[in-house]
Amino acid sequence: MIIGIDGNEANIEKRVGVNTYAFELLWNLWKLQDEWKNNHKLIVFLKNEPREDLPKATKFFEYRVIKGGGAWILTKLMPSLFTNSKVCDVFFSPSHYLPPLTPMPKFCSIMDLGYLEFSGQFRKKDFWQLKIWSAISIFVSKAVFAISNSTKNDIVRHYPFAKGKIYVTPLAYDKEKFNSEVSSKDVRRVRGRYSIVTDYVLYLGTLKPSKNIEGLITAYKKVISNSEFPNSNLKLVIAGKKGWMYESVFEKIKKLGLQKDVIFTDFVPEEDKPGLIAGAKVFVLPSFWEGFGLDVLNAMACGVPVVVSNAGSLPEVVGDAGILVDPGDSGSIAAGIRQVILAPVTKYNSMREAGLKRVKEFSWEKTARKTLEVITNV
Repeated sequence: MIIGIDGNEANIEKRVGVNTYAFELLWNLWKLQDEWKNNHKLIVFLKNEPREDLPKATKFFEYRVIKGGGAWILTKLMPSLFTNSKVCDVFFSPSHYLPPLTPMPKFCSIMDLGYLEFSGQFRKKDFWQLKIWSAISIFVSKAVFAISNSTKNDIVRHYPFAKGKIYVTPLAYDKEKFNSEVSSKDVRRVRGRYSIVTDYVLYLGTLKPSKNIEGLITAYKKVISNSEFPNSNLKLVIAGKKGWMYESVFEKIKKLGLQKDVIFTDFVPEEDKPGLIAGAKVFVLPSFWEGFGLDVLNAMACGVPVVVSNAGSLPEVVGDAGILVDPGDSGSIAAGIRQVILAPVTKYNSMREAGLKRVKEFSWEKTARKTLEVITNV
């Protein structure tokens, strides 16, 4: 079987969320090729030449570059699949952007449908693009991959017709990068790069409304204003690139007088993530919803206690290894942070151990293997 894959989400420099998922999926499918090379061939379609950090082409894993710009899926990829209809037996997109019409069965992945519940957190153009293209992709897919049970349930709730064709393939983490052995030298290097000289609460992710960064900022203010922290130098590090509708985050900082207490790093390259995470006292993700929450796993893998919202997929990701808080209540978020910061050494270490144990249940190899199994069997 010849399997076509849209690899564009993986073929960018600054990867977040779906980009990391696509990148890890390609790499782990490549690593498994000794198992499938006698039965299958993978062709990865790109609109630009593959980056150096993508897997190297082999006899069984090749790249096909179709140059193009805007509306590439509709104007370049889709016509190519029809013109060369024998090139693929099936086609898979590790995102919700599937070509609507193809001569072969197709598969897609859905990260989350949170935008349907929180449409006000998106620009109208982005909202309608997400809604329409996701609906089409779910409708035309032979099978749909959901990255969590939470996402699966949302798909069934909004698109009942898809109930029988959804498969859950959870995300994972890079065990070589994120682990409890991250060196103190690397932590110091990263601290120096971002001018972090004290203990810190860490948020890592794109700056956008769904992440509830304003709620985190308000909670942080409550933590450091509490009488238990009269002389605390605890900082809040907000790491990640600017997404959309993020201006209010900076307005909130100014309004609460926290300009000297909050550190913004902007986009964090992959080589800095392990040291930045491992150096944190606590990792906080108070999102209104999450399709999964990759960096929560990364934090637990580094032995950093996590405080996450009780919404979306986050409870199923952390299990009983994290502290759950109400994203709509800054007091709840503050209480979760205090629970970690004020924990005695034995309690703090038990939180670390719980996270380290939890992450062992997640594996990119397992995700890739199940993805291939569904595509070839369905």
